[in-house]
Amino acid sequence: MARREFPGFEAVSAMVPAEGGGYHPAIAVKALNGGGAPRFHKILEGQVLASAVATDAAASAELERLQGVDDAGELIW
Repeated sequence: MARREFPGFEAVSAMVPAEGGGYHPAIAVKALNGGGAPRFHKILEGQVLASAVATDAAASAELERLQGVDDAGELIW
């Protein structure tokens, strides 16, 4: 799991289970100073990977490309 901080938010590589098996690569975003659950953003739309290791590697690579997180917690590419 890779992690990056942006002003007011942290973003981590993640995965969301896919219906029928496998995982969608994702980036989870959470406010730095506050509770609550993270918001998961599926990335690489349409891709389902068979292994958790491959999914985390794909999500980590996309996290490196991420430019930031806006005030609403949306990803900025």
